[in-house]
Amino acid sequence: MNKRALLLVDMQNDFCAGGALAVPEGDSTVDIANALIDWCRSRSIKIVACQDWHPADHGSFASQHGVEPFSEGVLDGIPQTFWPDHCVQGSEGAELHPLLKRDAIEAVFRKGQHPQIDSYSAFFDNEHRQQTGLNNWLQEHEVGEVIVMGLATDYCVKFTVLDALQLGYQVNVITDGCRAVDLNAQDGAHAFMEMSVAGATLYTLADWVETQG
Repeated sequence: MNKRALLLVDMQNDFCAGGALAVPEGDSTVDIANALIDWCRSRSIKIVACQDWHPADHGSFASQHGVEPFSEGVLDGIPQTFWPDHCVQGSEGAELHPLLKRDAIEAVFRKGQHPQIDSYSAFFDNEHRQQTGLNNWLQEHEVGEVIVMGLATDYCVKFTVLDALQLGYQVNVITDGCRAVDLNAQDGAHAFMEMSVAGATLYTLADWVETQG
């Protein structure tokens, strides 16, 4: 289990400029991702991605509850931020960013498909009731270490990293390949701290390339 994989988190149109839930400077992660893809390809490192893939009536959407986007409430018994409708299955907004080197991605794991529970992590829904296929795929390919980047730092990246650590992976986070929603000031910075305390190692892309050779 000593192989590595790059995991690109939710690098989708709706989280980038002009998208339904645009993350500030979300587009700036694409160049980092493409550089990291090239680095991984040159070393035969596996490359995978996850993708929000919501039904149109997903319970995390503010429109389903008649409330303002970014309101706080409860969904299926757990606290929930209610989001603008985003990454609806089959929509352009749900597609991976067109400038991302998508041909390098070996597998894409979709999440958030159950209408009554959200799924920030690439591994599990928010209640850990169901898994995506990601963990099984990594195990089948003898991956023990993951390199994580994408959108957004304070939600899907954070929960993906925390779950990966709980599952026993060695986790590296490329910080300049992430951007935060920052509903509250410094949410992104706090998320990086939480990931680090939990056991992840944080790098910029330049530091990663320098230390890894």
